[in-house]
Amino acid sequence: MLEVEDLTVAYGKRRALEGVSLTVGAGEIVTLLGANGAGKSTTLRALSGLVGAARGRIRLDGRDLVGAPADAIVGAGISHVPEGRDVFPGFTVLENLLVGAHTVARREVAPRLEAALALFPVLRERRAQSAGTLSGGEQQMLAIARALMTRPRLLLLDEPSLGLAPMLVREIFAVIRRVNAEGVAVLLVEQNARAALGLASRGYVLETGRVAMAGASGDLATDARIRSAYLGLGAADGRAPRA
Repeated sequence: MLEVEDLTVAYGKRRALEGVSLTVGAGEIVTLLGANGAGKSTTLRALSGLVGAARGRIRLDGRDLVGAPADAIVGAGISHVPEGRDVFPGFTVLENLLVGAHTVARREVAPRLEAALALFPVLRERRAQSAGTLSGGEQQMLAIARALMTRPRLLLLDEPSLGLAPMLVREIFAVIRRVNAEGVAVLLVEQNARAALGLASRGYVLETGRVAMAGASGDLATDARIRSAYLGLGAADGRAPRA
C-alpha cells in the first residue's frame, strides 16, 4: 500500500534522511527502530507532509504524495499521531475530536465520534474536560482517537508509549491491535523495541538517516546487534520480545 523509495530529507545543509526505502502492506503493522536522532520521526513527518523531501518518492496505492500538502495527504488516507501527542490543551476532549473531523462530511461526524469514544471509554467520561488536564495516557488515547476520526488507511504513530506507566503501555498497544484488526495499517516508531517487535510483523532499523537493517520482527528480535543495542539482552539470552 505504502511505497517509499530513496527518500532524502534535509534540514538546511544537514541531511536527516539519506535514501530511505520501505514499504507497508495493507493491514500490516511495521515498526521503525533506531537511536535518538536516527531519522525515525523525520520519516513520519515526511510521509505526512510536515517536512518536504529533497529527493525520492512516496506512493500510497500508486499515488505520488511528494509535494502534496498535509491536508491532501490526510484526505488520501494517512493520519499522523506525533511524538508528544500535541492535543489542544485548552479545548475539551470533544472539541479535540471534532478538530480531527474537520475534513469529514457532517453526516459522518456523529458515527465516527461514537466509534472513537467506544474505543476509548475513558474519553467518553472525560468528553467535557479540558485536554490539558488529562493524564499522559489519556492524552495519548485522545491523540490516537483524534487521528482515527478521518478513518485512515494508514496510521503513523510516533512514540505512543513515551512517558507512560507499563500498564498504560499495554493498554495503548492493545488498542493499536484492535485498530489494526479493523484493517488500518500502522507504521510505528517506538523506543520500546521489545513491545514494538512483539506487535509488528516487520521492522526497519535506521542509523544516521539510513536503513541499516530490515526484516521480519522475529528475525530482528533474535539478531545479536538488535538484542544488544535495543533490547538490552545478550546474544545468548533466549527470551522473546512481547508487547
